[in-house]
Amino acid sequence: MAATGVKIVAKNQKAYHEYFIEEKFETGIELSGTEVKSIRLGNLSLKEAWCQIKDGELFIRQMHIAPYEQGNIFNKDPLRSRRLLMHKREIARLFGKVKQDGYALIPISVYFKGSLVKVEIALAKGKKLYDKRDDAAKKDAKRQIDRAMKGR
Repeated sequence: MAATGVKIVAKNQKAYHEYFIEEKFETGIELSGTEVKSIRLGNLSLKEAWCQIKDGELFIRQMHIAPYEQGNIFNKDPLRSRRLLMHKREIARLFGKVKQDGYALIPISVYFKGSLVKVEIALAKGKKLYDKRDDAAKKDAKRQIDRAMKGR
């Protein structure tokens, strides 16, 4: 039995700024061997990544996994779309939400759970500019209160 330690490889901080996160899901991901080795070294980026449901399957697009240096001919395209592994009924429910309510599926983080690579995706609703300003103002006010309480 493999160890069940969780090691976070990449986080999408921009997601919390751009979206209201409604619900989170853990999914598996279909990768080649050299991609897993590259992820172990931390060579991946979620900045422009997004998820899409196509023909009843869930895919992650624009997730950049840098080619593994010792991988030579076995390396795949760094930006290729990769299949996410989830139960069909969960995918169907997400598909309904995304189609009707103006939600988006975005990746939040990539991590190792034991020896398996997992992707945490979120059902999210886009923020408007005034929502972002409001969040920034709240964050700033909290920071000022914390600073005053500290006694600076």
